[in-house]
Amino acid sequence: MSPLKPPQDRHPPLCAVPQAAPPVRSFQIDFDRDCFLKDGAPFRYVSGSVHYARVPRAAWRDRLLRLYMAGLNAVQVYVPWNYHEPQPGVYDFSGDRDVEAFLDLAAELGLLVILRPGPYICAEWEMGGLPAWLLWTADIVLRSSDPAYLAAVDAWLHVLLPKIKPRLYQHGGNIISVQVENEYGSYYICDSSYLQHLLGTFRALLGPEVLLFTTDGAQVEDLRCGTLQGLYATIDFGPGSNVTEAFGTQRYVEPRGPLVNSEYYTGWLDYWGGPHASISAALVAQGLANMLQLGANVNMYMFHGGTNFAYWSGADFKGKYEPVTTSYDYDAPLSEAGDPTEKLFAIRTVISKFQPLPVGPMPPPTPKCAYGWVALHKVNYADLLDVLDVLSPSGPIQSQFPLTFEAIKQAQGFVLYRTQLPRDILAPATLRAPPHSICDRGYVMLQKEYQGTLERDGQTELRVKGKAGDMLDVLLENMGRISFGANFSDFKGLLGNLSLDSRPLSNWLIYPLTIDAAIHQGWPHAAQTKSSSRSRAGPAFYAGTFETPGIAWDTFVKFPGWSKGQLWINGFNLGRYWPQQGPQQTLFVPGSILRVGCPNNITVLELEGAPPNPSLLFLDQPLFNRTINHRLLDKE
Repeated sequence: MSPLKPPQDRHPPLCAVPQAAPPVRSFQIDFDRDCFLKDGAPFRYVSGSVHYARVPRAAWRDRLLRLYMAGLNAVQVYVPWNYHEPQPGVYDFSGDRDVEAFLDLAAELGLLVILRPGPYICAEWEMGGLPAWLLWTADIVLRSSDPAYLAAVDAWLHVLLPKIKPRLYQHGGNIISVQVENEYGSYYICDSSYLQHLLGTFRALLGPEVLLFTTDGAQVEDLRCGTLQGLYATIDFGPGSNVTEAFGTQRYVEPRGPLVNSEYYTGWLDYWGGPHASISAALVAQGLANMLQLGANVNMYMFHGGTNFAYWSGADFKGKYEPVTTSYDYDAPLSEAGDPTEKLFAIRTVISKFQPLPVGPMPPPTPKCAYGWVALHKVNYADLLDVLDVLSPSGPIQSQFPLTFEAIKQAQGFVLYRTQLPRDILAPATLRAPPHSICDRGYVMLQKEYQGTLERDGQTELRVKGKAGDMLDVLLENMGRISFGANFSDFKGLLGNLSLDSRPLSNWLIYPLTIDAAIHQGWPHAAQTKSSSRSRAGPAFYAGTFETPGIAWDTFVKFPGWSKGQLWINGFNLGRYWPQQGPQQTLFVPGSILRVGCPNNITVLELEGAPPNPSLLFLDQPLFNRTINHRLLDKE
């Protein structure tokens, strides 16, 4: 007989107390109550769009904090594919491209995320976020079931979405929903098997629980091709729309479920040569109030627009090519520089009537500095044609006829096309480009003398004369690929051959220009260069320096007397300037790119002609509209 066991304690030791299961995190749709459910409770989001690719990383926290303090509980985020995969299979998630850091920062500040990873995003971004290298494949059909396109998309999503999955709300993160494609109902192909393929890929990589949705315009015809069973359909419209009618369109596809405006337009974009867009704060606030009164979920596009730095601005095609300005201010509640506007406070007041605001004041505007005038000098031997060995170290490609950017595998920037006059042209002859074959601007030099500019939808011929063997150069500028509309196959460069009095030119040398790489390596400031007294028109580089007075604050640079070109400061490409075309007159210069205690290096590529005494003017406020009288700001 075995010895008796001691009586068991009816109360197990403390360490053995069963732990309560952590609450299950969920974000779902309640089709019975026409709302979202967050952790089982009804939930409504008031969100705003901020694009990390348009904001320097040093300013991310500032912009997101202001969004949070305005009373918003979510941020909507695009992921531009071409920003992260510049070459096939080459990925960049560092620095300003660290999307994971941006998402984690939003979580730290208490913001939920509505993610829009494309693969197409529009966003007035270069080629709608699609990489230009897709066009290296002959006859590829973008945004379709074309196997070549789907292979590239799948490879990209298999890199991106595994970074996203741990950050989904269900897995402890802050991403509550993920959009598939973007405004596909506005695209001409209407390929439902393409959307079905994307749905399968997103589900396979993100899991069955994540809420997937689509966004389309508030027209029934837009929703016909943009929606798919298994993807919750949302719409977009601006403050001028009838709210009841617009949501009636959503109800046509989604009879039950939450009302969602995924893009409520707080302003609009600017095109070069057009007016500066503006929508009144009162109109935006009233439209928001009307939607919130209906219980709708709203994302404000944009809440902060930011800047199309470098070559990232896209273009529209509305009967003609319309490139977007460098500034993406958008007349948004937060200005291009991140400052709160009257519109922000009007929106904040509306939100306060529907949900509590965070405790505390809105952060004040960031300090700006008017650094004043900075004189530049033309770099000796820095007419663009004089430094091809620096700008095109790989040398030229020989071809009987011109090749596009895509054919020589260059995505952005500039390419130089060179040939010779085949015969003496003693009387002026017509140098002509076929219609729409200059993509997008061509700066013409004969024997290094600037002759004029050819344009995509403008001037397509010039009168020239010279001798047999004279050097003819055409510098082609890519002004940004079309980001919305039917034709995304927006090839760049010389798409057709030039002719001289109707006789085609041949035997071209084509120079891919890597200007940014040269400037990153210190050119021209690190080179042994001198000032040049030559004032010849045409593409040329100008350089100068300035020092900050012990601070590195944001500023805005104006170009009095300049024509058109590109600006770099300390190697950072700030984008295109074009004051003659407007409306934008200044470029935003983030303080985070400036240096304190040592010179700041300025490099300007002027494409048509600089003023006789080239100088830049640094201001403490932007000038967006060319109709403003700038005489007091121009140097006499």
